[in-house]
Amino acid sequence: MRLASIDVGLKRIGIAICLDGNIVMPQNAILRKNRNQAAREVKAFLEEWEIEKLIVGLPRDAESSEEMERRIRHFVSLLDLDIEVAYQDEQSSSIEAKELTRGVFKHQKDGKIDSIAAKIILERWLQH
Repeated sequence: MRLASIDVGLKRIGIAICLDGNIVMPQNAILRKNRNQAAREVKAFLEEWEIEKLIVGLPRDAESSEEMERRIRHFVSLLDLDIEVAYQDEQSSSIEAKELTRGVFKHQKDGKIDSIAAKIILERWLQH
């Protein structure tokens, strides 16, 4: 099954894919100008890779988790997908991504961290 995961943020959307059920690869993040543009780009990406299931990171047990969950679910509704969507706890995935990449590359606002967070989210989903 061809899987993808997204880490939805206010400025960037991290993306990772898994085409064989084993190896998860971060992809270039989508820089978000507005939610409609970001939704179009995510949908186009999913169609291009013929993704069969989307895993979406949701914050659990964080201070603003209810508001972010509402925003993320709204964003997913904009995708208008014909594939299954599953949600996975993304707790601390961005922090873990920063730790994993410390010293590997300079942390910039280019979305690399967001896509590595999406990779972590998908790996967690695969482990369950």
